[in-house]
Amino acid sequence: MVPRHVIRRALGITRSVIIYYGPAWRRRRMDAFYRQFLQAGDLAFDIGAHVGNRVRVFRQIGAHVVAVEPQPDFVAVLRLLYGRDPAVTIEHSGVAAETGQGNLHLSSRTPTVSTFADSWMSDVQSDRRFQRVQWDSVISVPLITLDDLIARHGEPQFCKIDVEGFEHKVLSGLSRPIPALSFEYIPVGDYRYRHSRVETHRWAGRSWSEPGTMINILRTLPTSDDRSGDVYAVRSDRLPRSEVDDQPDR
Repeated sequence: MVPRHVIRRALGITRSVIIYYGPAWRRRRMDAFYRQFLQAGDLAFDIGAHVGNRVRVFRQIGAHVVAVEPQPDFVAVLRLLYGRDPAVTIEHSGVAAETGQGNLHLSSRTPTVSTFADSWMSDVQSDRRFQRVQWDSVISVPLITLDDLIARHGEPQFCKIDVEGFEHKVLSGLSRPIPALSFEYIPVGDYRYRHSRVETHRWAGRSWSEPGTMINILRTLPTSDDRSGDVYAVRSDRLPRSEVDDQPDR
């Protein structure tokens, strides 16, 4: 008999593939959205690549991709889908402030919320969306830093970070500014910011904002709205000219 946790894990992976490789209209929107940051020949990092739906979009644009994923099952999915693509490099590791080993807490039924962040697990369970989530096993995974990845593969034009409460540790391993990145609602550095509600791939604001403005926007989001999202950060010298002209004096 197949163990119950194996069945739960298989169902979780299948659900992720179905959700993230969803309707064609969503893929077209993602393609148009990420072309703001990438063009053919650029390098992209996908930190927390999961089942690789961003990898597919980045490759459709013509970018080379470094896909970093700590969960062995999802690494297997990535290798199945992209292992023969010479423009995709798959790194089986987590990303942190320092190299070493990290304890990854796995959720069999909901693998998208597997995390290295111990405190984050208890924090999010106060949210009704997470109250049924169980982290039912722990594995040891090698950790590298963003600086390591840059030394190994080059500087990316865009870096997507989705690591379930571990974003600060990931960003702490980056010692220099890169052209553009996205992360889950954590402010960083001298950038301009915009945010997008989860999986809509449409801007929620009218223009790029300074750090303080973005912090205020996030602080004033209604708690009754249970949808999450992503913050996008672009170094000020990489903004389109029209956006730079519209920025307030500092």
